[in-house]
Amino acid sequence: MAINITSIKTSSNGVWQGDDPLHFAFPLLIIQTTLVLVFSRSLAFLLKPLRQPKVIAEIIGGILLGPSALGRNKKYLHTVFPAWSTPILETVASIGLLFFLFLVGLELDLASIRRSGKKALGIAAAGITLPFLCGICVAFVLRKTVSGAADVGYGPFLVFTGVALSITAFPVLARILAELKLLTTPVGEIAMAAAAFNDIAAWVLLALAVALSGSGSGGPHKSPLISVWVLLSGVGFVAFMMVAVRPVMKWVARRSSSENGSVEEACIAVTLWGVLVSGFMTDLIGIHSIFGAFVFGLAIPKEGEFAGRLIERIEDFVSGLLLPLYFASSGLKTDVAKIHGAEAWGLLALVIGTACIGKITGTFFIAVMNRIPVREALTLGVLMNTKGLVELIVLNIGKEKKVLNDEMFAIFVLMALFTTFMTTPTVMAIYKSPRGGGGYSPYKHRSLHTSFTADDHKQLRILACLHGHSNVPSIINLIETIRGGTNKYPLKLYILRLVELTERSSSIIMALRARRNGLPFLNRLASGAHDRVAAAFEAYGQLGRVRVLPMNAVSPISTMHEDVCSVAEEKRVAMIILPFHKHGGAGDVAMDQVGPGWRGVNQRVLKEAACSVGILVDRGFGGGHQVKPADVAHGVCVVFFGGPDDREALELAGRMTEHPGVKVDAVRFVGGMEDGVSNGVTLRPSPEKCAEKSYSFSTASIDRGREKELDEAVVAEFRRRTEGIARYVEKSANNIIESVLEIGRSHQYELVVVGKGRFPSTMVAELADRVAEHAELGPIGDVLASSSHGVVSSVLVIQQHDVIHAEETPVTKFVDLPA
Repeated sequence: MAINITSIKTSSNGVWQGDDPLHFAFPLLIIQTTLVLVFSRSLAFLLKPLRQPKVIAEIIGGILLGPSALGRNKKYLHTVFPAWSTPILETVASIGLLFFLFLVGLELDLASIRRSGKKALGIAAAGITLPFLCGICVAFVLRKTVSGAADVGYGPFLVFTGVALSITAFPVLARILAELKLLTTPVGEIAMAAAAFNDIAAWVLLALAVALSGSGSGGPHKSPLISVWVLLSGVGFVAFMMVAVRPVMKWVARRSSSENGSVEEACIAVTLWGVLVSGFMTDLIGIHSIFGAFVFGLAIPKEGEFAGRLIERIEDFVSGLLLPLYFASSGLKTDVAKIHGAEAWGLLALVIGTACIGKITGTFFIAVMNRIPVREALTLGVLMNTKGLVELIVLNIGKEKKVLNDEMFAIFVLMALFTTFMTTPTVMAIYKSPRGGGGYSPYKHRSLHTSFTADDHKQLRILACLHGHSNVPSIINLIETIRGGTNKYPLKLYILRLVELTERSSSIIMALRARRNGLPFLNRLASGAHDRVAAAFEAYGQLGRVRVLPMNAVSPISTMHEDVCSVAEEKRVAMIILPFHKHGGAGDVAMDQVGPGWRGVNQRVLKEAACSVGILVDRGFGGGHQVKPADVAHGVCVVFFGGPDDREALELAGRMTEHPGVKVDAVRFVGGMEDGVSNGVTLRPSPEKCAEKSYSFSTASIDRGREKELDEAVVAEFRRRTEGIARYVEKSANNIIESVLEIGRSHQYELVVVGKGRFPSTMVAELADRVAEHAELGPIGDVLASSSHGVVSSVLVIQQHDVIHAEETPVTKFVDLPA
């Protein structure tokens, strides 16, 4: 039935005036959008345990909302998705698609692709050529079998089928690699480079297919010269964008770096305008508007922060709101019921089998020829077989141009769904990342004590983690303090930037553009990736004579600790330094919280790390800015009660005394130590107590006499090594909390170093029944980290690696009554 678009009104007058909102465009669009978002998000939540990318849930959600499932109820379909609303829904979805393709182009760095080498280029060429040829063979079968397929011209049908089978979804692949922690492994790097090549080739082929398809049913009868003119115009458009527009956008990006906010807003507005104009120009040429947006994204310079800010501004709105509407509109066109009979299901199996065999086989053989191990080569093949959103775009354009009918469209949509769904479980089955394997050989320098007592030529290796630029000054000032003033124990510093993998693809862009983990920052700077964090540590490495090596960890917050622990073990570090999940707030000022998820990361690292761990509670250590090595003037106090953690803290303080700009005071609180009893107090395990609100202590049975001997030996060694350069004081205090807080409030020390106290001394045991605010810091660290006690010093809480104390449990304090 023909629809008079002019009769459709935008908004209703409301139910009180007798209007049904579902009969008006805008209220109906709101209902449709809400339904799509709720449906897709619910499916994404259900599929999360299977580690499937969000695109799978969105494709399934679109199919279920369409005639394949819920749409079988005609009343529902005609009420929620009436035919007259389809152009409106598709128009809004197309705006989202336009900007999404701009984001895809923005993520592809042509310079890094050119640097990827012949290996990735060869794999990409094989990964697109063989399945493309297989797709052409399948196209001949489909033309003879599927009703109506023979009515379409040979050229566009063959090219569309070939592209549908050979494409690799670059954004979806990046998400899967990040989920599997393969993004920065050699396999992941090759897969991303090959997928980038593949993506560009696929868009060129798609432009060719659109040019050949003409404008639907009348296309095949038009002059072949029209397709030639369309292609030539497309080539001219790409050349114009790269030669003329790219320099202009470089100038815009430089202007955007100005501190003037109005200039940045204008630059972003110009860029958004450019996306729309580019889309209009390619639509005018006769290709498709999304091609123009994609090319414009490629033309945006990737150096500097402009591209990142664009993604920050656009991505949430596009990916979170508009793009799901595209899946819904695709689902409304997909009717699985069109695939009926053994012959149709056989064609589906043929298409899926051909797509998998062509892509995996082509990639596998070229990878093996490039001396990639068989298991990794097979993994590459499976990864390159990822389809997803880009596949849907190709299929929708094919249906729009009437190259694909309803049955073929449904077959290809199910093929895309199956090949993408199988990627994650198949890769997990055949490939084990060396980073997550835990198969590293034991190493000796798991604590500071073993590192310092080793051969003088051995390096002290430290892994410092950070969330962002705000952590840089305090981490650099701490490392400079630890570095000491001599080269007796040279320091090797690994920087691990922790990037939370969220639903936003921008969380992995930094890793996609970074060079391989472990290379010096200088290499990244030379390639034009101007990064404030990289620049700061590269400058410090030169000034402080410290070897600095950068790495990235891109993971969901729930598994971030695995990356931290495996990197620490792989690099054989003696200590991990983690930023506390709060910062700032000197005195009684409340501390700013980075995010509750980061607290869980710290807790899991403390539990599973195979080396010593330090958590830095930063209250502006070093004045909140980086201090040059020659200008260092820090006061540091180490608090010692006894036990393995306190001994490790004292070892660290001993190294700090070697720095000429660091003044160290060691304060030892002395008291008795009886076997299991402290001044009439007994600690007994209570696993039923809440671990978040109760301090946990070691469950190991320890020889306390031996522990006391070790404490005395470490203290004696510290006093011998630091005689004349550090102050040592012994205190006996009735109120431990007030005595420790007095140190933190004194303004004498910028940093207070304490042990976590998993094996508590007699005095620390008295604090076991306190309600904990930050239980992972131990009783003393928690007192100093609290923002309610007026502490002005930054705090470094140390936990020594010791397998004996690995098991911890909350305890209950019992007071023994005198007889």
